[in-house]
Amino acid sequence: MPDLSNRVALVTGGSRGIGAAVALHLASCGAAVAVNYAGSQSAADAVVESIREAGGRAVALQADVSDPAACGALVQSVVSELGGLDILVNNAGITRDGLVVRMSDDDWAAVIDTNLTGVFSLTRAAGKIMMKQRSGAIVNVTSVVGLVGNAGQANYAAAKAGVIGLTKSVARELASRGVRANAVAPGFIETDMTAALSEAVRESTRAQIAMGRFGSPQDVAATVAFLASDEAAYITGQVLAVDGGMTFV
Repeated sequence: MPDLSNRVALVTGGSRGIGAAVALHLASCGAAVAVNYAGSQSAADAVVESIREAGGRAVALQADVSDPAACGALVQSVVSELGGLDILVNNAGITRDGLVVRMSDDDWAAVIDTNLTGVFSLTRAAGKIMMKQRSGAIVNVTSVVGLVGNAGQANYAAAKAGVIGLTKSVARELASRGVRANAVAPGFIETDMTAALSEAVRESTRAQIAMGRFGSPQDVAATVAFLASDEAAYITGQVLAVDGGMTFV
């Protein structure tokens, strides 16, 4: 397990699913964790309580990442509450699925604002701190959909593909200041969102996965922790698919 002792991490969308698993795993590696949430305070508080019960440090911080001003304030709150910022995990995201010819402007904008602009805003705010201290790790949670596209998710795929381009650009810009940026692209992961899919959809999806099974949030969390740690000190600008062999790109 990577050693993240004396590191401070911010995990956006950390109240449930992949985000909660990431927050818990980073804490188990020794990091102090800020668990960001948009509306689920009780769920975020539960994650924080789990971390504290295990002897870790954590706080729950509310912010809508689609609001650039809120992103800046969130980063400052992390520094004030936990004493710094060493790891940024951009995980928060939403979906507004629909066929492109029927997709509304609002559904397009909502997904882009949260899933892409939010990553930019938080990276901009956190990057200033990390550049000044000449160290830091940014891990962006994208998706295999950003690599291969998906019918009915033009907005989501565009945002996630944008995150990949943003990650690579940030990696080039900040490498000389000791800051790394990488992305994790989950495939089909067992979460509340995927649990709502029909059995027919689940079976057709499983057939596309080389390993023949779905992943868990912990699979993604372990990969995020690795990329955030010194074990990945010579890795930047990369996209690591955690998909059981679904894409092979």
